Amino acid sequence: MNEKIKAHHLQRKAILYVRQSSVYQVVDNQESRQLQYAMQERLRQLGWCVLRYACHRGRLDSGDANCIAFGGTAVDEVLSQKLLRVVQPGALEAALLSAQDATRQQDEVLAVLVRDLEAARYAANRAWKQYDATDPDNRLVASELERRWNQALQRVEELERRIDQQRSQCATQATIPTPEDFQALANDLEAVWVHPETDVRLKKRIVRTLIHEVVADVDAEAGEIILAIHWQGGVHPELRLPRRRRGQTSVQTYKAIVEVVQVLVRICTDDVIAGTLNRNGLRTGRGNRWTGERVTSLRSYNKISRYSPDTRQSQDWMNLTEAAEFLGISPRKLRLAVERGEIKADHPLTNGPWVFNRHALESKAATQLVSLVQRRCDLPAKPNVNQANLNISIT
Repeated sequence: MNEKIKAHHLQRKAILYVRQSSVYQVVDNQESRQLQYAMQERLRQLGWCVLRYACHRGRLDSGDANCIAFGGTAVDEVLSQKLLRVVQPGALEAALLSAQDATRQQDEVLAVLVRDLEAARYAANRAWKQYDATDPDNRLVASELERRWNQALQRVEELERRIDQQRSQCATQATIPTPEDFQALANDLEAVWVHPETDVRLKKRIVRTLIHEVVADVDAEAGEIILAIHWQGGVHPELRLPRRRRGQTSVQTYKAIVEVVQVLVRICTDDVIAGTLNRNGLRTGRGNRWTGERVTSLRSYNKISRYSPDTRQSQDWMNLTEAAEFLGISPRKLRLAVERGEIKADHPLTNGPWVFNRHALESKAATQLVSLVQRRCDLPAKPNVNQANLNISIT
């Protein structure tokens, strides 16, 4: 980052307006496109790395309010995953057909230009004959016919130049990619795509090859970003992504982890909760391992009360061992009963403690479970005369 750029500068928005260009503008106006890419790369070097999409067309044209705006990081990740999934063996045939269709379209454009050139040459030849047949002494008529002849010749030169450009473009893309070429692309594209030194212009070319356009909208009520991807093959799937709400960041702890802490704090201290989260492979919003201090910070931010032995005793919270001892049965039998849905309990993490409440253990289902276990324990096991013996030879 440049030493002139301070932290308070990065808190401001750096808006780079990228105009919407047609295919011909992208091909012909190389200098403008290079300037836009260079400016975008310069902003990233200075520290403005957060991508955001916004539509200001209404405000620029007629002073209306801004249309829509949303963060672009999550959108780009999803589109990258979709694009890499398309370039897979199952989509090779569709990609090959798309390449053949692009070649056919180029041939059609060239055929139209050739027909226009024939008509222009005919018009130029006719204008020359009219000019050659006029009386030189009639200067007014001769001057007008000469002007028309020059315009016809200029039209011929312009069409010849466009045909040469079209033929050179077709020559560079004359070879239709084979299935083997697409297979190599599928194997190498993901490595190239995620490489940090990959030029963004290369990614843009790949996207333009496979995707015609992406139409975005925002569903404010559902809190979602709606993306309609128009692929070159004619398929138009719709994607819905959760939209970040005001104040939410990419380093924010997942809501599911907050809910887990709300349950575990009934019977566990912050240090125990941190160990449980780490044992289940969960990390903080910044990717760090959990510690007691980080759990305390999470509780304070989300206004979750800390663990208290007095609160646990007054509200009758128990773990699996304590609940089984309260009922007088083994922890395994109690756990199986909970898994069958006979007794209510909370188990927020796979490798974590069970949380019981005394009211659930005093229910009718718990009483029936205790009675059933006691009756089974009173009946001693008896041998079955029909059961065959397992004789294993040791010689």
